[in-house]
Amino acid sequence: MNRRHFLAGGLVAATTALGGGLLFRSRASASEGEFPVTRTEKEWRKILTPDQYAVLREEATERPFSSQLNDNKKAGLYACAGCDTPVYSSETKFDSGTGWPSFWAPVSEEAVATRTDFKLVYPRTEVHCATCGGHLGHIFNDGPQPTGKRHCINGVALNFKPGLPTAS
Repeated sequence: MNRRHFLAGGLVAATTALGGGLLFRSRASASEGEFPVTRTEKEWRKILTPDQYAVLREEATERPFSSQLNDNKKAGLYACAGCDTPVYSSETKFDSGTGWPSFWAPVSEEAVATRTDFKLVYPRTEVHCATCGGHLGHIFNDGPQPTGKRHCINGVALNFKPGLPTAS
């Protein structure tokens, strides 16, 4: 059993013990900073579901294996659920076995932004939408080639757009 499967299994067990729902919520807000798309908290709550709001705006984490997008094999684009900006392509999606949709690269370097977070004590690379600042997930260094990266993304933070998997 590798570290990734061990951690995913532990999160599933913790989620089951807690009765489902979202795993973690942060006191930090994804709305911190300057982004091309901005809205008030009231506006975000109006356009997002409660789970989308918790993940995109409060940096929560959805339960592993709870997103229908985890098993999606169709060609297309994955857009930020907050602002509809394409952030990932089916061309870079892979099955990481963790229970979250995983990608080895975003559609472009400009589509996402990163910062270091210490919410679990050790540093992790958080990834968010560069257009609206919405929290998408985290990036780890255990993905496949050619990047060696695993963008571990909350499915609830994405909308799938079937069709050609290019941003143009």
